[in-house]
Amino acid sequence: MREKLWKFTDDKGTFVSSYANRINSLYFPLCNSLPFMSSITPDLKGDIKKDYNHFLLEPVSRIGLNNSKASRNFWVYLGPKTIWSATGVSKDASAIKKEGFKLEAGLLWHKVSRINNRIGLKAEITSFIPASNEALEVMYVKITNVCARSIRFTPTAAIPIYGRSAHNLHDHRHVTSLLNRVKKDRSGVILKPTLLFDEAGHKKNDTFYFVLGVDEKSRVPRHIFLSQEEFCGMGGDLEAPKAVFENTVPDKDFPSQGKEAMGALRFQERVLAPKAFCSYLILIGISKEEDKIKTLLNRFNGAEKIKKSLKLTENYWQKNSGRICLNTKNKTFDNWLRWVNIQPALRRIFGCSYLPDFDYGKGGRGWRDLWQDCLYLTLIDPKETRSMLTNNFCGVRIDGSNATIIGSKPAEFLADRNNISRTWMDHGAWPLLTTRLYIDQSADIKVVFEKLPYFKDKHLSRNQQIDENWNPRYGTSLKTRDKKVYKGTLLEHLLVENLVQFFNVGPHNYIRLENADWNDGLDMAARSGESVAFTCFYAQNLTSLSELVERSAQKNIAVLQELGILIDSLSKDPVNYSSPAAKQKALNKYFEAVRYEISGKKISLPKDKLIRDLKRKADWLGRHIQRNAWLKEGFFNGYYDNNKKRLEGRFGSRLGMTLTGQVFPIMSGIAVDKQIRTVFKNAKRYLWDKDIGGFRLNSDFGREQLTLGRAFSFIYGDKENGAFFNHMSVMFAYALYSRGFAKEGFRVLDSIYAMATASEKNRIYPCLPEYFDSRGCGMYSYLTGSASWFMFTLLTQVFGIKGEYGNLAIEPKLVRAQFKDSSQISISASFAGKNIEIKFINTAKKDFGKYSIRKLILNKKDLAQDLNQRRFLIKRRSFLKLCNKKINLIEVILD
Repeated sequence: MREKLWKFTDDKGTFVSSYANRINSLYFPLCNSLPFMSSITPDLKGDIKKDYNHFLLEPVSRIGLNNSKASRNFWVYLGPKTIWSATGVSKDASAIKKEGFKLEAGLLWHKVSRINNRIGLKAEITSFIPASNEALEVMYVKITNVCARSIRFTPTAAIPIYGRSAHNLHDHRHVTSLLNRVKKDRSGVILKPTLLFDEAGHKKNDTFYFVLGVDEKSRVPRHIFLSQEEFCGMGGDLEAPKAVFENTVPDKDFPSQGKEAMGALRFQERVLAPKAFCSYLILIGISKEEDKIKTLLNRFNGAEKIKKSLKLTENYWQKNSGRICLNTKNKTFDNWLRWVNIQPALRRIFGCSYLPDFDYGKGGRGWRDLWQDCLYLTLIDPKETRSMLTNNFCGVRIDGSNATIIGSKPAEFLADRNNISRTWMDHGAWPLLTTRLYIDQSADIKVVFEKLPYFKDKHLSRNQQIDENWNPRYGTSLKTRDKKVYKGTLLEHLLVENLVQFFNVGPHNYIRLENADWNDGLDMAARSGESVAFTCFYAQNLTSLSELVERSAQKNIAVLQELGILIDSLSKDPVNYSSPAAKQKALNKYFEAVRYEISGKKISLPKDKLIRDLKRKADWLGRHIQRNAWLKEGFFNGYYDNNKKRLEGRFGSRLGMTLTGQVFPIMSGIAVDKQIRTVFKNAKRYLWDKDIGGFRLNSDFGREQLTLGRAFSFIYGDKENGAFFNHMSVMFAYALYSRGFAKEGFRVLDSIYAMATASEKNRIYPCLPEYFDSRGCGMYSYLTGSASWFMFTLLTQVFGIKGEYGNLAIEPKLVRAQFKDSSQISISASFAGKNIEIKFINTAKKDFGKYSIRKLILNKKDLAQDLNQRRFLIKRRSFLKLCNKKINLIEVILD
């Protein structure tokens, strides 16, 4: 495309598109927090679901959006030769291309308008899922006569009802249709299958699926078709159904039970005078109670009721999108950020499933996803995060590993979504990052002494062994040898996660890669693979843990007796850290001590000695990485494969470099400034793509890496093999900003924003997708951890608004380019329960490094003046005392 796919029309994130119908991979999310979820395309394809086992419309993947004939169709019959699909889903492709098209969408609603000048009608179809938490999607259809003559037509809403588990799409599809029992209601169709079909154990079904409809005068359909077979006819299909094309009525003798269900609602014939319109309400939903279904129409049957529900829904999502809000005078950026803002909320609802790109999921969120989404939640409301934070730690095993899937209920954990025993070596690194942010934002350091259980299942010693005696009756909490559920402090959980990994090393004395790290595609090096990159992260964590212990008020720290094996410097025989074998021996001793159950006994460690032990380990890792991972080519090696060979560097005529291998040495503080400059220079040389304008995840290694992972078997430039992977790119920016390299960090963030808004190329709606491919196309929209990290980086690093053990630190790292449109930039957020707007005033538009904070004004009163510093700290007590308005304005004068 040469023209932009979309453009914003206001300051609320609303956008329009005249070309969305030309892209067959586009989809838009609709949902509420019930959760009830759907995906919808410009021609109203997509699916609707409650969870994996309850799909109302047939599940679709990315390729299915184009190939499927199923849609939320609305047919208009004017005569045998004049039949129009108001959604653009029919076999008459040439006629569809001649229609006028416009898409409007906002937070979170979707409206498609089509004009067919040949017949003289315009259709406007608005879709949304009410924020009031009804399990239904509203489809409001308005038909207008746009010609100078009266038009007579017969309308039919046509919704095929799938009504079962996604599993049955390719497993007993026909057999499960035999379970269908449909009921004709006055206003539509209600389907209740007899069973939930599962060969592992069938269950009685208790769920109803429905399609109901009325016109603007609350008149019910005149005719209702209950099965696809009757509606489509033997020679027809959903793009040319016989019932519409031959204008037939239902045959009362046609068998409708045990068939693929259909919600086809034929309304009475209408005559529209010029400029006149009529409308239809279609409700598509799922319920456990049949009686409640019939009351839903009363809530929505009428234009004013629909308008009120739509407004409530829009307000709900507007509030979500404005939790962190910018005013940079760059309308596109500020609006785009609203969509990035809601992505963490979307992932809480959808998990990593239920949108067309995410066809590998079955609901729930992964361990890594959970903690990174918590970053955003902690920024906007630490109080809300606390219970979530403590609950999540209940998924940690005593061997330092964890459950990988988190259910929707408290303390609901699963080993893996696909029931495969796997351990990701990075999982233990993320919880401390989020916990530290929570403490910095809330001042609640006492949380680390909250006592919590550990997760227990059949997996032992980081998935190296199986507990054959464990079964679900035992429960999912670790017990002592006297059969009592053991609880350790949150701090103890953090120590377990990080100390285990310090000792869990491979042949080069870096932490074992196990079944993968952050990069899921590095999954073929479980025996001898190592992640230097995440060894850096764990080193940083050990330092951070020592700081937390130092900050705590307790003089002695109580931990599980067995954990003392890994706090080795307190023993008479400390471990030789330079020996991988010695580390592995200590770890195996610990695994043996906690194999099935534990003693439950505690030891009390002097605070200063625990701090020394943690620092000793962190310092050793830093020195080891500096001495051995820095390459003569001018960057760090991030990995070793299953054959113990280094991944990165020059091999003959080919040079290999990964972005991940550079991010964590920088972020952890291990890389010195000179190395950071060299790394960035080489990242621009080997990873920057001048055509697309972004940093690739890795250079082209030119061959498969079957001793490292599947990623390198993908085509280069896609997914984990050299795509523009936003999550790691944002973390690259964060790392650079955190080390004071603001100009370099800005270049990375700005490149992401440029790719995300190059809609003529990326073929997606406003959002931050998982990655961009080699053509610049956005892939895996909406449900990605990069959104949380983008907002985290923007607030805490770019604008420098962050907590520090409960105090508010202001340390801007804004560059000249960000003051291009105005000398004033503001950001709105919340801190310590107070709404704040922080305005940065840079009258001379000086660049980062050239300005300092000269003055601070809080609610029009001078807070500090005659300053000359990069950073200013407002004590929490003073902040709470001075912030007494609904929105508290802090003006920061830069010069």
